[in-house]
Amino acid sequence: MNTIYIGCHLSVTNGYEAMGKTMLDFGGNTFAFFTRNPRGGKSKELLPEDAAALQSLAEREHFGPLVAHGSYTMNLCAAKSETRENGLDMLEKDLLRMEQLPGNFYNFHPGAHTGQGMEQGIALIAEALNRFLWPEMQTTVLLETMAGKGSEVGGCFEELREIIDRVEQKDKLGVCLDTCHVWDGGYDLVKDLDGVLTRFDKVIGLERLRAVHFNDSKNPCGSHKDRHEKLGQGKIGMETMRRIALHPALSGRPFILETPNDDEGYIREIHTVLSWLG
Repeated sequence: MNTIYIGCHLSVTNGYEAMGKTMLDFGGNTFAFFTRNPRGGKSKELLPEDAAALQSLAEREHFGPLVAHGSYTMNLCAAKSETRENGLDMLEKDLLRMEQLPGNFYNFHPGAHTGQGMEQGIALIAEALNRFLWPEMQTTVLLETMAGKGSEVGGCFEELREIIDRVEQKDKLGVCLDTCHVWDGGYDLVKDLDGVLTRFDKVIGLERLRAVHFNDSKNPCGSHKDRHEKLGQGKIGMETMRRIALHPALSGRPFILETPNDDEGYIREIHTVLSWLG
């Protein structure tokens, strides 16, 4: 029996418990949120009582794990030391804040090496994780699969595996598979879904695949563009999206919609995905 946890990104503007109530209204049972402004450094204070209220709601309503998302501006392997130091500061503070929501996920884009080379990029990301992951932490940190545009790190499974290999607290690490990104990165989900998941298992291990960003793509496979599309309206298509959601290897993972939608659009997509359970 497949279990599907499905939701979308929500705003923290009205607090943390409010996000849980919104997702209940949407019909979903998980959600994502940014730990701070996605395009900047500001973060909303997380009050302990608000965090506790969300945890209580999520447990009561049988939510799947929540997937916090680091800022897009956080680049742990930037060539500029100021940018890199800013990213390290964000990572440290975000992980400490996440401990008020124990048992959930913190996802981030590994970064872009900005001309230093892939080897140096991987080394700097692993160095940052070794600095701020600790044995008692209750958050699982997820490296996101990327589309491989520009100097992005994580455009293939092997690059993520290299980061994981260099991190001491491996039990605190997982991967968030973004369907648009892996498709744009050259993994053909339409013609060979099983093959892609088998490849992931061989290189990284399916036990580390802890969450899915569930997006169609505006571009052909291998385009390295990273342009998300609504479910069924892109090059991956609804039938393949359905096969991904129902794949037994992905059962029980939180699926997070990052499609170009308004609230009504997300509600429709959430109900579409849940309808596939029959």
